[in-house]
Amino acid sequence: MTPDEELRARATRVIPGGMWGHQRAQALPRGYPQFFKDARGARVRDVNGKEYIDMMCSWGPVILGHQHPAVDAAARAQNDKGLCLDGPTEHAVVLSELLVEKVVHADWAYFQKNGSDAMTTCVTLARAGTGKRKVLVARGAYHGAVPWCSPSVAGVTAEDRAHIILFEFNDAGSLKDAIAQAGDDLAAIIVSAFRHDLGRPLEMPDQSFAEQARRACDATGAALIVDDVRAGFRLNMGGTWELFGVRPDLSAWSKAIANGHPLAAVTGNDRFREAAEQVFVTGSFWYAGGPMAAAVATLSELTRIDGPALMRRSGERLRKGLAEQAARHGFDLRQSGPPAMPLVQFVDDDAQSSLGEAFCGEALGRGVYLHHRHNMFLSTAHEDDIIDDLLTRTDEAFAALAKRR
Repeated sequence: MTPDEELRARATRVIPGGMWGHQRAQALPRGYPQFFKDARGARVRDVNGKEYIDMMCSWGPVILGHQHPAVDAAARAQNDKGLCLDGPTEHAVVLSELLVEKVVHADWAYFQKNGSDAMTTCVTLARAGTGKRKVLVARGAYHGAVPWCSPSVAGVTAEDRAHIILFEFNDAGSLKDAIAQAGDDLAAIIVSAFRHDLGRPLEMPDQSFAEQARRACDATGAALIVDDVRAGFRLNMGGTWELFGVRPDLSAWSKAIANGHPLAAVTGNDRFREAAEQVFVTGSFWYAGGPMAAAVATLSELTRIDGPALMRRSGERLRKGLAEQAARHGFDLRQSGPPAMPLVQFVDDDAQSSLGEAFCGEALGRGVYLHHRHNMFLSTAHEDDIIDDLLTRTDEAFAALAKRR
């Protein structure tokens, strides 16, 4: 029995289902490790001792590479003084100032621990600031693991979602109909940075759709909320929808904000400052200084090196290489999403993505950690030599897949 198998067996006795959430063993592709030991830069190692080029980056939080020295030193310096004090450290103010400086729409910021916290806070602020209840959410979008937006209905009541109205992302008519359904009770329109529903091609917002959402909020007094939890700081330091010249009233951030240290944030404009002063959202660990110090170091380093541009170039190098390999081995590949957050699918795959899973299995065996249904994440540690090493291995994976035909 391998160390991973042993840990899985032990986990099933003390953890319901062996693991929870998106890390459940049954949610992983076949043959994938469940437990990991360490990581550095763009590489991660499982408990069996096998090393992989990491294309999931901890499902998004790692943006500068694992164990980035400046980030970890900043967190360590604060943690050496105390992990959880009786109140916040100065880093809360410094980080707020930094976010207001960098995020174009932001007049203020405050902090939570994960994306679900931040998105729920945004909804609470929208309702407090408008005095209304209805919230428009794109069908199939993921905004957190809490009852009002969880992809699972287990333990969720109809009352939890009584004021949620669905629309189709990038569909002007659908959004218009949802707004009409809300009537005079519209508190917010929520949009993801881009459409990244699990298992389907990724889709950037249409310029006209983004502008429509902004106009609708202006006309009704509703809050435009951009969920930048997944994409924040990978595509644009000022907010992902700055790419379209559309500015939200509220945004949620997490994942990459502190390069793996646990932190989330809400930023907002002055229209919702009073609401932010009035609502009660808090947590015992939300004021810890270490993650905030890590976030200051992360955002400063991303700005210094122009992280989004670096990741875009690396992603384009990867995309070009995979396309050439797939064509040479006789496969029709569909690559979607921004280069820094790619999804790779096979055009002729079945509903279970069997071909994609088989390819990722072949790549895994050659030391490349990919995913066939969830978007992947590049970090600034994915430099040219890493991408070229990866492409050498994926070429072998395509060749092995071709032999199965």
